[in-house]
Amino acid sequence: MAEGGADTKGTGGPRPFLGILFRCCDVYGRIYRTQAGDAYQGRCPKCLRPIRVRVDAKGGIDARFFEVR
Repeated sequence: MAEGGADTKGTGGPRPFLGILFRCCDVYGRIYRTQAGDAYQGRCPKCLRPIRVRVDAKGGIDARFFEVR
């Protein structure tokens, strides 16, 4: 894994992700940035509950790990 929370496997460069603790099933997973770069999206690895997190260029935060209820 590359520095800064990015997965470089098979992409030719860093692939930004967010670490998510899905409280619906008490499991950890990653969601990856969309190709458009406007959001991160993915699903709970166990129950497949969808999640989408918008990228806000103004006033965002530096956190890379979150908990979803």
